[in-house]
Amino acid sequence: MNRSSLPLLLLAVISFTACTSSTKKEKNEMAKRIEVKDFFRNPDKSSYQISPNGEYFAYMAPFENRMNIHVQKAGDTVAQLLTRETDRDIAGYGWLTDDRLIYLKDDGGDENFAIYGLNRDGSNPKMLTKAGVKVQIIDILEDIPDFIIIGTNERNAQIFDPYRLNVNTGEAEMLAENPGNISSWMTDHEGKIRIASTTDGVNTSILYRATEDEEFQTVMTTNFKEAFAPQFFDFDNGSVVFAASNLGRDKMALVKYDMATNEELEELFSDNDNDIGGASYSRKRMVLTAVSWTGEKRERHFFDSESKSVYENLESQLPGVEISIASANDDEDQFIVRTYTDKTSGAYYYFDKNSNELELIDEVTPWLDSENMADMKPISYTSRDGITIHGYLTLPKGVEAKNLPVVVNPHGGPWARDNWGYNPEVQFLANRGYGVLQMNFRGSTSYGREFWESSFKQWGQAMQNDISDGVQWLIDEGIADEERIAIYGASYGGYATLAGLTYTPDLYACGVDYVGVSNLFTFMETIPPYWVQYLEMLYEMVGHPETDSAMLTEYSPSLNADKITAPLFVAQGANDPRVKKSESDQMVEAMQARGVEVEYMVKDNEGHGFRNEENRFEFYEAMEAFLAKHLKESEE
Repeated sequence: MNRSSLPLLLLAVISFTACTSSTKKEKNEMAKRIEVKDFFRNPDKSSYQISPNGEYFAYMAPFENRMNIHVQKAGDTVAQLLTRETDRDIAGYGWLTDDRLIYLKDDGGDENFAIYGLNRDGSNPKMLTKAGVKVQIIDILEDIPDFIIIGTNERNAQIFDPYRLNVNTGEAEMLAENPGNISSWMTDHEGKIRIASTTDGVNTSILYRATEDEEFQTVMTTNFKEAFAPQFFDFDNGSVVFAASNLGRDKMALVKYDMATNEELEELFSDNDNDIGGASYSRKRMVLTAVSWTGEKRERHFFDSESKSVYENLESQLPGVEISIASANDDEDQFIVRTYTDKTSGAYYYFDKNSNELELIDEVTPWLDSENMADMKPISYTSRDGITIHGYLTLPKGVEAKNLPVVVNPHGGPWARDNWGYNPEVQFLANRGYGVLQMNFRGSTSYGREFWESSFKQWGQAMQNDISDGVQWLIDEGIADEERIAIYGASYGGYATLAGLTYTPDLYACGVDYVGVSNLFTFMETIPPYWVQYLEMLYEMVGHPETDSAMLTEYSPSLNADKITAPLFVAQGANDPRVKKSESDQMVEAMQARGVEVEYMVKDNEGHGFRNEENRFEFYEAMEAFLAKHLKESEE
């Protein structure tokens, strides 16, 4: 988390591993076998952030196998351990001032992240928000020391009220009472709340006010299929905002918009093939700097010559790697730079803009040699109904790309996407001799509104066909051995795994469901309370339990488990707030009732994905054995 943007961290779900047979090891001699724990252990040091004055570095490093915050003076080699959390990793942290930091931590994976504060020397540690309450960080208030603006659902579990929080004492002042339909709040450059959005489940209204003394007025109301997302105010703090918008267009574009007159003033940037992502600006110089988006890889367009020069300078000194600025001091002349590729998790560098000095701080996983990793290559194929599906194919190093065992790995979300870059799960599979196919099936984000909408009410249907068509493409290309294909996924990817085994039972030799949805009725009945205001939208995107009951029944794998013949491995966190344990329970029970092979791993101290290191190790080791058993090469 940066001071300029400390979003509430959502837990990422993780993938799984595989192994290979003795005959495959013989063919894979060029790739050194790497131990499971070396792929999935905690980094020695990560998440570097520079203090506002540039005099100190903070970073995360293990303490009793949990990621905790450390601080050291720039140039020193000795750091001070600030936190001593032993039950669970700290989820994220950031500098507030030169002397004060905050961090986020939940309880056993329940995703109710509490905010904690402490001084740079470890003094005045304080839990600033209550346990069991979900918190959003709205604004860090860089120019107002000792305060941040947060939203909490303490008063009503379904909605969030904004508060001004004293990060030293924990005292909080309510800034507004949510009337029940506001889904987000936005501040201007002075930390004043001047924009809010409301939802009735399917329609979104954008509200605006010129000052905090005035009442909010509705600027526009759109259906949820249309997107208008203000990013930040223009630098005179008037009525104009920079926004991402697909109003009147298919792809999200960066625009300038006058909230007072409800008028788009200018389209600043758009890409023909992809939605734009985030925009950035210089707080020191108060200018728009860049916009980024994702095609095959991350792309940027610069509006500001100074920012462009910084990146070009870094690229010339660090050729052949992807670069991002992880942190900057207030003067914007000292930076923490993060690098990565598809074959390495990269490193952190310190860059002094004035002296042009670039210094390596730490590699993230120095025990892994990129020479033993595999290339992740962007690919595309055509679905059965003529849609182009983009994705990534990773093939084991040193093995002929012919008749390989393959793991098909659909992403979670489902309204998310896979990206190019280092992925320890994918590299682990490749290291064991498996090809890995990741595809951005219809509904995956960044490809425009039409592509996204084509996924509505298509769980188990066209969305699943896109996955199956990718498998058939691999078979037709001669890459995949059609007798040795597994499917794995987490969250929605877990649903896709179960759907693959249910509706295409002859396609896969086995499957791995990780915190996946199995019953579309019970899934929507047990969503977290803060998702309730989006339930009507979910009905339109997935299906309504009454009017679409026949469809939901047909495409709920646990209700159609009689079709499954392939072995299944299920992993679940007992505290998962999004996909309840009951989703996995009913799937396992249905498999057991039919006598089909099923393995089940439940962790009582985990949620939507396993975060604790020892649980990751156990999970991946179990997955390795499971896939070795079912994807080994047939004996002749």
